[in-house]
Amino acid sequence: MKAFAQLMHKELGLEGDGKDLKDICAGTDRYSMYKAGPVLSISHGMGVPSISIMLHELIKLLHHAKCRDVTIIRIGTSGGLGIDPGTVVITDIAVDSFFKARFEQVILDNIVVRSTELDKDLVEELLNCSKEIHDFPTLIGHTMCTYDFYEGQGRLDGALCSFSNEKKLEYLKRAYDAGVRNIEMESTVFAAICGLCGLKAAVVCVALLNRLEGDQIKAPHEVLVEYQQRPQHLISIFIKKHLGLNNQMELLDNAFFLNN
Repeated sequence: MKAFAQLMHKELGLEGDGKDLKDICAGTDRYSMYKAGPVLSISHGMGVPSISIMLHELIKLLHHAKCRDVTIIRIGTSGGLGIDPGTVVITDIAVDSFFKARFEQVILDNIVVRSTELDKDLVEELLNCSKEIHDFPTLIGHTMCTYDFYEGQGRLDGALCSFSNEKKLEYLKRAYDAGVRNIEMESTVFAAICGLCGLKAAVVCVALLNRLEGDQIKAPHEVLVEYQQRPQHLISIFIKKHLGLNNQMELLDNAFFLNN
C-alpha cells in the first residue's frame, strides 16, 4: 500500500519524492494507511471479517472528517476463471458461492440478505480508462467471493479435501457459465457495505492464474510483481482523469479512497 501511495504521489505531481510517506495507522496492528494528496491507500487484510472491520472504521472516519464525493476502490489479486493470468477484472456484480448477488450478514440471531451490485457508471468509466492501456487485457465480469481460500474455492491442495478434480472442475465451469471471471474473498461484503452507506465503489483485481488449469500459481516472482501493479496502473489513470490535474483546486475538493 505504501508503494501505491508513492505511485499516486508521483502521478499527482505532489511536492517531494514521496519516500517519507508515513503510515497513519502505525500505532495499531489493524491495518496500514497512507495518504497522497486526496488519496488514501489502505491495507485491509484477507477475507470478509478483516475488510468488514476496516470498512466500518474507515466510513466512520470519513463521516467525522466530513468528506464528500468519495469513491472507494478495492484493488488486489484473485484467481481467474477461464481467463489468462495477468488479466484485470472489473467487477460488475459480486456473487457468493452459489453465484447469487447477495451477502448474508448475521445480525444477532437473524440472517440479513444485502445486495452486492456495484456502481454501473463507475464500472464503465474504469473500462474506458483501461482502453488507454495496451500492455494487458481488462474485462468486466462477476467476481465470486468465498469465505475460505482452499475448500471454499474448490482447491485440491489444502490440508482437507473432500471432492475430486472432476467435481471441482464441474463446479468452476458452472461458475464460469454464470458469468464469474475471478474468485477472491472480500467483494460481497465490500459491495454490500459501500452500497448501504451510499458510497460509489468498485472492485478491480488481477488474475494470478486460471483456476480451470490448476490450483497453484506457476508464474515467476518478477511476473507476479508486475501483475500486481496492473490494477494500480489502471486506477492511477482513473484518478488523474477524474480529478483533472489541470485544476489543482479540484484536487482539494474531491477524495478517493482505495484499499487493498
